Formats: sequence, C-alpha cells, structure tokens
Amino acid sequence: MRTYIIHKEGHKILLTLGTFIIAVNGVVEMVWPSLNAVQISLLLASILILFSVAAFFRIPKRIYHFNDDLIIAPADGKIVAIEEVEEPEYFKDKRLLVSIFMSPTNVHVNRNPISGIVKYIKYHPGKYLVAWHPKSSDKNERNSVVIEHPESEFEVLVRQIAGKLARRIVHYLEEGDVVKQNSELGFIKFGSRIDLFLPISTKVNIQLKQKVKGGKTVIGKVE
Repeated sequence: MRTYIIHKEGHKILLTLGTFIIAVNGVVEMVWPSLNAVQISLLLASILILFSVAAFFRIPKRIYHFNDDLIIAPADGKIVAIEEVEEPEYFKDKRLLVSIFMSPTNVHVNRNPISGIVKYIKYHPGKYLVAWHPKSSDKNERNSVVIEHPESEFEVLVRQIAGKLARRIVHYLEEGDVVKQNSELGFIKFGSRIDLFLPISTKVNIQLKQKVKGGKTVIGKVE
C-alpha cells in the first residue's frame, strides 16, 4: 500500500482552507438547519477540494536512487525537451537542456540532481506563461541554482520555472551550501517546469515524452 505525507509547504494552506470550509459549511447549516441537497452538495464539494489540494502537496514514500556518477531527475513530470541550447545567464555557452513539465497532479517538491557545492543562485521575477511555452524558460518567474560536482567538478544548472497556475517559487539553498543528491532544493506551487542545463558531453538516459520520477529516474551521466 502506497503511503504519503504532506509537505511542509502545504501545512498553512491546508489549515487555512480547512478553517474556511468549516466556516462556510457551518453558515449553510445555520441557514438551512435540516439536511438538504444544498448542504450535501457543498459538503461533497468541500471534501473534494480539500483532498485535491492535499494531493498536490503529497510526498510519496519511495526508494531514492543515489549515485554520484549519475544525474538524477530533480522532479516528477514529463520530459518535454532534450536539445542543445545557448545558456546566457551563467554558462554563456552551449549546454544540453533537459526540461521536465510538472502538471498540477504531479508531486511538486524539487530535489538536487547531484551532490556538490552551490556555486550560484539567483531569483528572477517575471511573467506567468504556460510552463510548456518556449519563452517560459527566460520570461517567466524563475530561480536558477548551479551545483558543482564534488569530484568531477562539472556544473549543473537547475532552473525552477513558474507556470500559468504556479504563483510562488520556493527555494531552500544559499550559495556555498554543500548539498546531497535528492535532498530538497525547493518547491513550486501549482503547475510548473524544471530545466536542467547539463554539459554537452552528458549521455542522456531519457527520451522525449517520457514520464520521470524525482529522486528515482536517471537523467544521464557526464562522460
């Protein structure tokens, strides 16, 4: 049986939502003391909304894949791009871009794809284009984190990108932090995208439209 816990980012939201739902249902019961279709419909809708929001903040218990020679998926979702691009913010040269689109039904915690040292971090305010839009990578609200591998010294840029529904990017790291593979990098609330900028020499282990799981799926290996 699969078990879940609720991520800390959802605690306040669920408490506020639960309090509001109880208040609304209480007012309706005062107006219509006898059980009726309105009360039943509102109660069922309230339960559905509460469980839907709780599901968004779920963290499944899973066995994570740890291997310092590999790059592990930083998030659950679907691969929507694998291509060579110019990365103008930090590397300012050609990199291999791997993009993961996270729908509202995916687990939305973001994890470090490799162990290493945080060399760079920068938050950018921006627009809220749909996450799969080609311009969302450099036009939307986003947060860029660069991690340097402790031994091979190659660097990976992880970019959290807000989507049409995502209105808040949360990140937990600071420059100089020493991080472990699969530890939490951050969280994006309600639909989003993660871009990975990897060395050109990376041998990828995934395909377009493939569904990946954060902390489990191997993205590739730098050769």
